[in-house]
Amino acid sequence: MTDFFISYNQADRTWAEWIGWQLEAKGYAVTLQVWDFRPGGNFVLDMQRAAADSARTIAVLSPDYVAARFTQPEWAAAFAQDPTGEQGKLLPIRVREVRLDGLLAPIVYVDLVGRDEAAALTALLAGVERSRAKPSAPPLFPGAGLAPLAAAPRFPAALPPVWNVPAHHRRNPNFTGRAAVLAELYAALNNGPPAARVQAVCGLGGLGKTQLVVEYLHRHSADYEVVWWLRAEGGATLAGDYAALAGPLGLPEAQQPEEPPAIDAVRRWLSQNGKWLLLFDNAPGPDAVRPYLPHGPGHVLITARDPNWRADAAVVHLPLWTQEEAAAFLHRRSGHHNDPAAGDLAAALGYLPLALEQAAAYSEQTGLPLAAYLALWRTRRADLWQDEQPPPGYPDTVASTWSLSMEEAERAAPGAGDLLRLCAYLGPDAIPRPLLAAGAAHLPPALAAIVADPLALNRAIAALRRYSLLETGGDALSVHRLVQLVVRDRIDPADQPLWAAAALRLVNEAFPHESDDVRTWPVCAELLPHAAAAAEHALAFPVEEEACTRLLNQMGTYAWSRAAYREAKELFERALGIDEAAFGPDHPSVATDVNNLGGVLQALGDLAAARDAYERALRIDEAAFGPDHPTVAIRVNNLGSVLQDLGDLAAARQAFEQALRIGEAAFGPDHPTVAIRVNNLGGVLYALGDPAAARDAFERALRIDEVAFGPDHPTVATDVNNLGMVLKALGDLAAARDAYERALGIDEAAFGPDHPTVATDVNNLGLVLYALGDLAAARQAIERALRIDEAAFGPDHPNVAIRVNNLGLVLYALGNLAGARDAFERALAILRHFLGDEHPNTRTARGNLDALG
Repeated sequence: MTDFFISYNQADRTWAEWIGWQLEAKGYAVTLQVWDFRPGGNFVLDMQRAAADSARTIAVLSPDYVAARFTQPEWAAAFAQDPTGEQGKLLPIRVREVRLDGLLAPIVYVDLVGRDEAAALTALLAGVERSRAKPSAPPLFPGAGLAPLAAAPRFPAALPPVWNVPAHHRRNPNFTGRAAVLAELYAALNNGPPAARVQAVCGLGGLGKTQLVVEYLHRHSADYEVVWWLRAEGGATLAGDYAALAGPLGLPEAQQPEEPPAIDAVRRWLSQNGKWLLLFDNAPGPDAVRPYLPHGPGHVLITARDPNWRADAAVVHLPLWTQEEAAAFLHRRSGHHNDPAAGDLAAALGYLPLALEQAAAYSEQTGLPLAAYLALWRTRRADLWQDEQPPPGYPDTVASTWSLSMEEAERAAPGAGDLLRLCAYLGPDAIPRPLLAAGAAHLPPALAAIVADPLALNRAIAALRRYSLLETGGDALSVHRLVQLVVRDRIDPADQPLWAAAALRLVNEAFPHESDDVRTWPVCAELLPHAAAAAEHALAFPVEEEACTRLLNQMGTYAWSRAAYREAKELFERALGIDEAAFGPDHPSVATDVNNLGGVLQALGDLAAARDAYERALRIDEAAFGPDHPTVAIRVNNLGSVLQDLGDLAAARQAFEQALRIGEAAFGPDHPTVAIRVNNLGGVLYALGDPAAARDAFERALRIDEVAFGPDHPTVATDVNNLGMVLKALGDLAAARDAYERALGIDEAAFGPDHPTVATDVNNLGLVLYALGDLAAARQAIERALRIDEAAFGPDHPNVAIRVNNLGLVLYALGNLAGARDAFERALAILRHFLGDEHPNTRTARGNLDALG
């Protein structure tokens, strides 16, 4: 019978071996799975025999042990034989922090957590003795010699005997996150195919690649007997570091003055032995490392900016920190644990670990709160970065860490530097490659020649990608926002306006003119972040003012059509400010801006301001073009729409008829622009109580638009929706319902389920369902319309009031008088505020409320 059966989980095998070795060294007989269960045996029978034939069972406690199913019967058998613990049948030894529940909780364990080897051995021997038994002489430390050649297992908490991780790369006490990447590395190195034993951790300088591998080395140091750090950035340095390993390995070639014999001997030793890890830090590329890669059972980690390693290594692309990781790091590292500015600062610094470390170190050194650092960074970034020193664990600052890479990329490929400078004035993500080639005519000549030549452009992209200054994905390029900042800071101030202007011209030329047309929206969405960035930089100098206002207006029109009204208002106001400063108050470009602003003011419910804007735009264009110009017709039509909203139906009809006359004379009777005027005229005719004339107008507009756009365009949906309205008024409820359902289907496909245009369709469908007597479906539809409009406009908009009033009608019909009263009162309050007491919509809401008594 043996003295001890050691029960353990595979995650703690090194601890189990160390414990077993120490006990056998003291004369105890030990049964250990890794030593005693041989191939061909029956694992279950071996385990049962070991437990039955051992006087006592040692349970190696860790989170993995207590969570595993197969270890439970092993300690439970010993517990059953000695439930009171008087015979010490079960001896728990804790090797990692773990919470013990159930039957294990009351048993006193031997604790090795946090102890060095001497203290751990003392605790172990004291714990296994039923009476105190002090050894007569101290045991030898297993790591005193070369571990791969040593007979005894090493104390798991000790570093490998061959370990040369530089002191300046000490383990970071503030290491944050990266759990998934560390787990991925461990799984690939230990459980993956042989090819996965070489892992290249790649990414932009400052992402924390070296910090990551240092953390990995410390977490898994017990798995290795040799850990060797190689400075891979220089050929001579790499060769020297590699040859130097011959000494600790005890190889005779270490005594030779030439490096090649030692390098060959090290490579040969690594190919024949296991339990080693080589770290090639800051490798410039595969060619530099390939001659030193051994074909052995050990592991290789590489850190590099160049991502092109797939022929030699599995590639791990190190991501940026998440917002939560970045903010948590700033709190811990700076000491400002509850500073609410951490999230904003993390976002401003692009979640880049080096930039965050630099900011936190500065904050710690100066006592500056994170919010104050952020303010300083926003106003004096270049000066701040100039003054800051490299933080601990990093050789360079944010600004300096990329400077050499940029210079190397420019030397490697013509145009690489210019391409990076252009990208610095666009949005950081998903820059379309076709945008560059199509816009070559708007770029500086040297760069234009590069982007027009696919091979030359590919060479420039490859040079930048080699240093991770630029990433590719699909047919797009991406540049980290801090790289963009450093690039812009490095450009001669005299040349900065030239690059800002080039970026603006490039995007302005590509941004669709009809940005309110749903068919252009995919292109608009792709270009929008680049348009916003280019316009922002152009405004800062300023340059290309005419192109800038055109782009702002197109962006605003796109935002308006997507119901982002406040964003559209801001864009139109910025365009207006530029044009007024450039051309004065009475220029046609100013009229365009004012007209667009009027449209979004109308959508936001500020009808008086919208009317003022339309009237101003009309005065300017009538003076510039005369009374019968198509541009004047646009202004007159828009004025008519707000007059209708204000309840002045006669003036609105007069405006729509004037716009229609101009349009028919300019474009002929069947042009889509004419359809707009006809449709609007139909709306005011309906409001004036002439549904037959309104129906003729809507049907004419529908015929024109179906020919122009096809049957499934949102403009067609507008015509169909309006036709449904007049059909309902004429009493053809089934046809009205069909029309509303068709319009709804078109608009949901075009705009998605939560657009205000969809709300209009749903509201109208709800009203015809109400008229048909389907009150439950009517209520559901109108409540959906209300939710959409409240989300788009807020709780106090005229559109919201209309939905609330309609909901009151349905609630009244359902017998919910209190709910109906609340709805009518809310609608009336909103309409009075926006439209006044005498507007038809206000009178309708007041009449509904009065009808309740």
